Amino acid sequence: MSTFVAQLPALIGVLVGTLGTILATSVADRWRWRRSQSVRWDERRLDTYVEFARVVKEIQAVSVRILFEERRASRSVAIDRRTGLARLADLDVRHTLAWEGVLLLGDARTVGAAQRWRDAVWAIEQAARNGTAAGDGTPDLLRQANEGRDGFYLAARTGLGVSGGPVAQSVLLQQRLGRGALTEPLVAADPPGDGADR
Repeated sequence: MSTFVAQLPALIGVLVGTLGTILATSVADRWRWRRSQSVRWDERRLDTYVEFARVVKEIQAVSVRILFEERRASRSVAIDRRTGLARLADLDVRHTLAWEGVLLLGDARTVGAAQRWRDAVWAIEQAARNGTAAGDGTPDLLRQANEGRDGFYLAARTGLGVSGGPVAQSVLLQQRLGRGALTEPLVAADPPGDGADR
């Protein structure tokens, strides 16, 4: 019995060490699992945001091209009204699917910003669909759409933890519209040649 009592501290030490190892391994595994889940959802969120932005920007570009005749200073290439409306119909389906992804995966701030951008582009699209000239209101509609895009990108980048400073384009584009000089290249964050901002 005295041998057992003498070995009891060593046995307790082994037991405590084993339990500590199990606990530490469990905590580390749980942290790795949560981290991998977070990365997985961030990747899906990023893909969803990119698809949404691509579709909304394309809707804006096609709508502006339909309105080209009313915007003679634009560098956008005019598009036949029938062709443009058919493209808008196709884009509407893609937009609906992309929007559902944003609603499912986006945080509240990003969803709100996406809604504001979507509504601003919707106003341009309605002018194109209705065949009504936006007239002097076109620059305001474009400004609102560009500000909406900036807000969406800021919210999405913040939600995803993307660093690197601001990427706002609306002020730059507004300055170009005010000067009437649209020959300068756009900042790399803006796809070249879509003409939807001009």
